[in-house]
Amino acid sequence: MDPRFKVSNREALMGIGLAVLNFIWWYAFAYGLGGKPVKEYQYIWGLPAWFFYSCVAGFVVFSILVYVMVKVFFKEVPFEEDHFQETKGEEK
Repeated sequence: MDPRFKVSNREALMGIGLAVLNFIWWYAFAYGLGGKPVKEYQYIWGLPAWFFYSCVAGFVVFSILVYVMVKVFFKEVPFEEDHFQETKGEEK
């Protein structure tokens, strides 16, 4: 199997995992804090706390997580088949 597929599959699974965590974050704050009567809402910067944490803070947190994930875990993979053939020959 082409090692590029192994790398791309791992990175895709990491991206899916991050998307699932983002949804859980959003759902927990939106429905956890937003399930109260409107008169009981707390406000941050003029926004309901559930909206601020689920959308504003969630966007900032997950943007940072995406940046870290790309810089730390993702690898540069060449698309050219010729490059793969040359490195494969060197490994033998």
